[in-house]
Amino acid sequence: MLVSVGSIEQIERYIKAGASAVLVGESRFGMRQPGDITDINLKEAIAAAHRLGAKAYVNMNKLFRNDELPLLPEYITLANEAHADAVVFGDPAVLLNIRQFAPNMTLHWNAEMTGTNSAAASYWGRRGAARAVVARELNEEEIIDFKSKAGMEIQVQVHGATNIYHSQRNLVQSYLDHLGREVSLVRRGVDEGLFLVEAERPDERFPVYEDNNGTHVMSPDDICLIEALPELIQAGVDSLYIESLLKSDDYNETVIRSYRKALDQWKDNSDGYRFNQQWLTDIQKLQNPERELGFGFLYKEQVY
Repeated sequence: MLVSVGSIEQIERYIKAGASAVLVGESRFGMRQPGDITDINLKEAIAAAHRLGAKAYVNMNKLFRNDELPLLPEYITLANEAHADAVVFGDPAVLLNIRQFAPNMTLHWNAEMTGTNSAAASYWGRRGAARAVVARELNEEEIIDFKSKAGMEIQVQVHGATNIYHSQRNLVQSYLDHLGREVSLVRRGVDEGLFLVEAERPDERFPVYEDNNGTHVMSPDDICLIEALPELIQAGVDSLYIESLLKSDDYNETVIRSYRKALDQWKDNSDGYRFNQQWLTDIQKLQNPERELGFGFLYKEQVY
């Protein structure tokens, strides 16, 4: 069970709650981190995860501009020296630099919303990726098919908000500049509660925030697949991802504990496994009443 973290304190708290891996990084190299663990603290963060018996993956999933490419060798070398368990990438520039500066590093391919077919995953698998992050839009049947054909590990998001739009332009900043307002850029939407509301769906609010990587629009509801864990395990899913973004530490800890209880019970006795409603109830008590918990696309028939 993997969760994104933004501080060493979160690393310790979430692992003690039941996470078996953490995703660390900073906005210079990774998008939508809940906080920056900078290069100064990267070794300490990875060591903290390892000390508690968990793995630490370094997030480098952004698309890089030419002027950012010179930063990659030093950061990749640092991640390698810190004994990161894997680097998560989407841009081929990361792969090329890892081949040169950390050839033994494990790679996880994350193409965000475009990881929809096993052929693309296998392409990156032949070039060194050990895991593919599956798009959130795939249903259960497609996940099973993806896993059977990709020939590599797959990761599925099981809880939290999902990104539905990203622009490298700071759209909110531009709008506020037009209005003549001066507002701090960094993760503005998280602190100020900015939302996108469509005229056709006035009751749905899409959280918006900006960081150094541009504008991000998130889903109006949260995925919650705790009731479907047995199906995902039987489908061969190797990594279950919990998105911590836009949530409090208390909420994330509760989610992790609930999923850990379910996973441990399945591991101890899969034949006698029974879903405990209390696991979900504990999450619902802290769930924002304006955001529904749902199965996302897991049970939806896809129409193309």
